[in-house]
Amino acid sequence: HTQAAAGAVGVIKTVMALEHGTAPRTLHADTPSTRVDWTKGAVRLLRSAQEWPDTGRPRRAAVSAFGISGTNAHVVLEQAPAQSVEESAGSANPPVDTPDVPLLLSARTSPALAEQAARTAQFLRSHPETDPAAAGWSLATTRAGHQHRAVVLGPDRAGLLDSQDALAIGTADPAHVRGTTADSATGPVFVFPGQGSQWWGMGRELYDSSRVFRATVDDCADALGPYVDWSPVDLLRGEGDDPDVLHRADVVQPALFSTMVALAALWRSLGVEPGAVVG
Repeated sequence: HTQAAAGAVGVIKTVMALEHGTAPRTLHADTPSTRVDWTKGAVRLLRSAQEWPDTGRPRRAAVSAFGISGTNAHVVLEQAPAQSVEESAGSANPPVDTPDVPLLLSARTSPALAEQAARTAQFLRSHPETDPAAAGWSLATTRAGHQHRAVVLGPDRAGLLDSQDALAIGTADPAHVRGTTADSATGPVFVFPGQGSQWWGMGRELYDSSRVFRATVDDCADALGPYVDWSPVDLLRGEGDDPDVLHRADVVQPALFSTMVALAALWRSLGVEPGAVVG
């Protein structure tokens, strides 16, 4: 179970299919299920990669991810619009190839952010040969992210420059948004993972070595006792003669919950206070 990365591979695969115009082969399905009448409807398995022809309309595909712990995600992806290159001869300001180019700016202070906007605008004015889309890529991938941040959007070079000028002098503009990142005092977020991350004896060392972890697991075991026919302590310490009990959803879910609650208590005892707990 890939937990937080569930669905990521499917999205990457689909983006590449949209880009290259090729529908990849359906993996691990060489023998289609006999429970489906494949002669009806338009759904079919691809035994081999097939060309995804250009019909004059954008290619679209849906990606579904169903987590074993109950999380469902669905995303519809559309082929990126074709870039139009319309460079006018002798033009000092060639048009932006991609609509709504974002420029990501950040600085340690609010005045420094305004100065960054002014410098970026001056650079684009001084280098008309620079593609704003390339500048946006560089700003997003090569610059460190500081606490004060802004995003400048523009459909063309002139729009980007106007929005950056507004940001530089502190004037409101619908084409840019600014804000600050969460203060470090907010704390980290603890994520309790779903089913698939368990193993027999997964809490043995911590249970035997940490008083806080052990006490929290014992509290969970006492609370679960009236409702279960197994021992959370034995499971986490790898004791007993039935490791296969972890294949039962009614066992693994409370066991993981007990482990995560105990881990959270341990981290908090060491001074790591979460800003939120999810999962």
